[in-house]
Amino acid sequence: MNTWCVAAPLCLSVQSYADGNLTLENKGEDGKGKCPFDPFQRYASVMFENKLYSATSMNFLGSEPVLMRSSPVSIRTEFKSSWLNEPNFVSMAHMSESVMSASGDDDKVYLFFSETAVECDCYNKLLVSRVARVCKGDVGGQRTLQKKWTSFLKARIDCPVLESQLPYIIQDTYRWCDPQQPWKDCLFFAVFTPQSDTSDLSAVCVYLVSDISKVFAEGKYKTPVPVETSFVKWVMYSGDVPFPRPGACIDNSARKAGITQTLDLPDRTLQFIKDKPLMDHAIQPIGEAPLLVRRGAKFTRIIVNQVQAADGEKYHVMFIGTEEGTMLKAVNYNGEMFIIEEVQLFQPPHPIKILKFSNVTRQLYAGSDYGAAQIPLATCGRSSSCMDCVLARDPYCGWDTVGGKCIVISNSQRELIQSVKEGDASLCPGADPVKPVNQSIWLGGNVKLSCPSASNLGKTTWEQDSSPLTLSTHLQLLQDGLLIFNASHSDTGVYRCLSVERSKAGEYTTTLAEYHVSIPEGGDDRNVISPEAQINGPSLAGLQVVVGLLLVSLLALLAWNFYKGHLPLPWNYRKKNREQSQETPDQEGLNSCTTYQDAQRPALAEDKPLVSGIDNGSRNNNHTRGAAAFSAAEENDDSTFTPPSLQYIDDESEM
Repeated sequence: MNTWCVAAPLCLSVQSYADGNLTLENKGEDGKGKCPFDPFQRYASVMFENKLYSATSMNFLGSEPVLMRSSPVSIRTEFKSSWLNEPNFVSMAHMSESVMSASGDDDKVYLFFSETAVECDCYNKLLVSRVARVCKGDVGGQRTLQKKWTSFLKARIDCPVLESQLPYIIQDTYRWCDPQQPWKDCLFFAVFTPQSDTSDLSAVCVYLVSDISKVFAEGKYKTPVPVETSFVKWVMYSGDVPFPRPGACIDNSARKAGITQTLDLPDRTLQFIKDKPLMDHAIQPIGEAPLLVRRGAKFTRIIVNQVQAADGEKYHVMFIGTEEGTMLKAVNYNGEMFIIEEVQLFQPPHPIKILKFSNVTRQLYAGSDYGAAQIPLATCGRSSSCMDCVLARDPYCGWDTVGGKCIVISNSQRELIQSVKEGDASLCPGADPVKPVNQSIWLGGNVKLSCPSASNLGKTTWEQDSSPLTLSTHLQLLQDGLLIFNASHSDTGVYRCLSVERSKAGEYTTTLAEYHVSIPEGGDDRNVISPEAQINGPSLAGLQVVVGLLLVSLLALLAWNFYKGHLPLPWNYRKKNREQSQETPDQEGLNSCTTYQDAQRPALAEDKPLVSGIDNGSRNNNHTRGAAAFSAAEENDDSTFTPPSLQYIDDESEM
């Protein structure tokens, strides 16, 4: 009988951090409800005014989900499926909604998660995305909902993708706020993936905090209604709503009624929120459509940074992690979603599970189960020309005509060339022509024409004598060039490698490389040694040395075999034949029999299909049975040996 011991999570406080070393306090505290028992189970938490808000599971099996505040008074959700039904917690964020609030509202903590929908009477479980919120000043009820949230409300959050009939599931969020704007203008960027394996689309939706707050403050509630088929149906509640409004924070109107804290709330309000925490209206994204929809690897994480471009406007640049270990860099220009680049961070591919931004180092940090990566916000140095720099449409980068390179805008005081909205490369000065390279090739030889990598969005094409190149079996296109096999006279000419890139401003073509391929005089002589064979020295002399060594080795091997007697010498073989011709017929028969026996014994396994009709009881011991037959022949007075009758094997087990 096995005994399993499961330890509850333990929380330790950091005492100090110096020289890269963490020192933890010896005194620990119970981590139950603050983090999960299983480290691979996803949870969410946020520290707000030295109070920890956490969303995790209270038991080892993960069957008791909870949204809890640990201090100073422990407050948690009710353990009911109408509150949390098999949730998968995603993220948490706090909003300072009490700042300059005309109604005296309280600060909020928002929780994003997905769960099995209780309001859907489906045959199979349907997952939906949710956003819930609680009030900072909530301390629970007096009799009803003791030490439970009295302000817990949740609503469905949608990200409509046209191809999908099932709701998309939220995977991560990022809160972005302009410090110069009120909290109502803050944005939540969220990534969604399909819950069906038939779709490979991922999406990014953006939500205004004021839209989320309005649903909780003014929206209708859902209520469970029993029906005849013995299940509960959730419908919109159309009855009277008690005062104070269920789920609302304590505000000026409640204070005027003598309700200064949640302990003063009437039982009618508390019982209402206990039974009906779900809002009827779903929260829609800005524009009621996704900001970005992309086919390919599923999105996992998102982070957003704002940058001011050369045109003076500010843009939200999104960095999106995927399941294949890549990171997308994307931006929206007046409704046009543009992907600047996609970088492979982890090889072999592993899902990106952490994506953070440091204001100190101004670097991005991505983490997977097997490693971490540091990524700069801008990689302007990858653009080697003005056209590449402008067509990248990266708001971080601009072309410096004085320095002749693509640099970060914030690092220069000079006016840089940039066109993020249009991608107008005509603003660039004329580029220097590419210097042609003379390339010789022999008839029947092979040669590779290299071509430098184009930009991320450029398409590489080849021309031969100013005409599009027609690929064939001896002309093969590589990722970094063109390979010519078994060259002939028709393969000579001028080859150009071109990069074609399109933007809103037009189509631009850049010559990346140019080759003049020709056959030198005497290149069609079949006796001419291929130059590839002489790259590392006089290969003919080397071949002669190798052949000489092989002949010496062969002669040494033959001499050793003659010396050991493995091979008979020719004069000994002729002498042996003369002696055998002088022997009597009886001796000849005996010698013949002996020679036959000695010669056949190694080959008995090959003669297996023909065996003696007498079975000695062992079908696999072929050598023993053969030796017995020849021994019987030697004991017979008659010098003539008659082998036993032979029969064909009809049973595969005798093979």
